[in-house]
Amino acid sequence: MSTLTETRRPIQPGTRLWEETGLITFSLTTGAAFALQVMHPSVGAVVGEHSVFRTDAVGRARRSIASVMTWVYGGQDALSEADRLRTMHAPLTTTAPDGVRHRALASGPWAWILLTAPYAYSTGARYFSRHPLTPADAEAFYAELRQLMRNLHVAEKEIPPTYTAYQAKFDDMLANTLVAHPTVYEFLHASRRIPPPPALPAALRPLWRAATALPGRVQHFVTVGTLPEPARQILGLTWTDRDERRLRRLGRVVATVVPLLPERLRYFPIAYEARRVERAKGALRRALDRRPR
Repeated sequence: MSTLTETRRPIQPGTRLWEETGLITFSLTTGAAFALQVMHPSVGAVVGEHSVFRTDAVGRARRSIASVMTWVYGGQDALSEADRLRTMHAPLTTTAPDGVRHRALASGPWAWILLTAPYAYSTGARYFSRHPLTPADAEAFYAELRQLMRNLHVAEKEIPPTYTAYQAKFDDMLANTLVAHPTVYEFLHASRRIPPPPALPAALRPLWRAATALPGRVQHFVTVGTLPEPARQILGLTWTDRDERRLRRLGRVVATVVPLLPERLRYFPIAYEARRVERAKGALRRALDRRPR
């Protein structure tokens, strides 16, 4: 039987996770992923009581993205980051109005956080990439995500063995588990009207609201548009054919422009630095291989 140490290992350069997670387009489907997460009754209850997304949405988003980048690009630090998250979430519990006790580290809810990732990746590729996932791509990519789930201490029993099995589980969660939790609506409101950083002086808050009005509208639009239709139905969100056409036009612009950006701008900082270091290590290896003997 494999030990935990043997089954947990850093994500390696050359994988699709390494190539694509760090792209700035990653952030375009994080809203839908988070909405799906807090539609789970336990996740919604715990996040609703303990998260700061209502008061420090920007800070929370920056910390979350940095954590995900560390999962993929951090090497051994990726496993330490996963351990840190488990320790941080261990004391987080809450009791819902119906008397049900919810724990952040309960096996199913903890797994659901990571199980939204394959949906977010495939949806991001469909809308915001010139190369949507083929069935073979999706299966290979899901195998990489299974490793990421193990690194994050998701119980093996909660990880579907294939992408096809994952899709069946995802559909079952939509049909039988996810709900219109109040935390989802609070999150959607915060995504539409981005709250100012807590330290921002009151005199500057009108300027903040003016500056974030358009990004907030776009963020909310993309979040609603990249949710699966059954989730929109559960939440009572309207999405028209015209909305879909607008989202696809936006996606084509993103898919055309982002690949043209310099690498430093295409990738989040942690991802860019990891890729730069990996190239430097490769250059050193080649120089060593060419040294006089």
